[in-house]
Amino acid sequence: MSLALSRSLCGALSRQARSASSLREHHAVQSPWFASVMTLKTSAPLRAEPKKKKKVDPRREQMMKERLKKKLKKLEKVPPELIPIEDFITPTKCLDETRERAAPRLSFEESEGRALLLKEWSRYKQKQHMAEMEAIELALEAQREALEELILESEELYRAALKPDLLLIPFVREGPVYTPAISNYDAPDGKYKDITKVYTQ
Repeated sequence: MSLALSRSLCGALSRQARSASSLREHHAVQSPWFASVMTLKTSAPLRAEPKKKKKVDPRREQMMKERLKKKLKKLEKVPPELIPIEDFITPTKCLDETRERAAPRLSFEESEGRALLLKEWSRYKQKQHMAEMEAIELALEAQREALEELILESEELYRAALKPDLLLIPFVREGPVYTPAISNYDAPDGKYKDITKVYTQ
């Protein structure tokens, strides 16, 4: 029995050696499929198995479709979202009231001097405002008296005086420039990065 086992084992080893030597000429890289003659190895273990196909219940699939239809109907009832106006939205970095550096500590003399200077400035601005208001009142009173005298002289001149002067308000002034203007010059837009947000509804 042992003699027959040893003969079969030797025959298997010799066949494996012949097949390995013939195939090693075509494969430069040693593979786990072609082991040496003196070792017995099996193939690499296969740890994957084919996925089992799940049985689909037609009633369950129909229920899922109905749920999706209900969700779509709910979404259709929701009014469309309005596009926000970014000019009316204050950036969050502007809402941060924390100071990055502490205010300098002033001495008593410096703080008193600033307070007195502020009071003096307030008195000066008050006098300036009162003088401007008095000048406006005097001008309006003189204008009223002039119109009363003008209507006695000529009603046509009075109506012409009441018409607004359209050439008085649109004031246009062009200052000096370094170079003369080029006629029919189309200024380029230049390089810029478009950060406009696109909203889809």
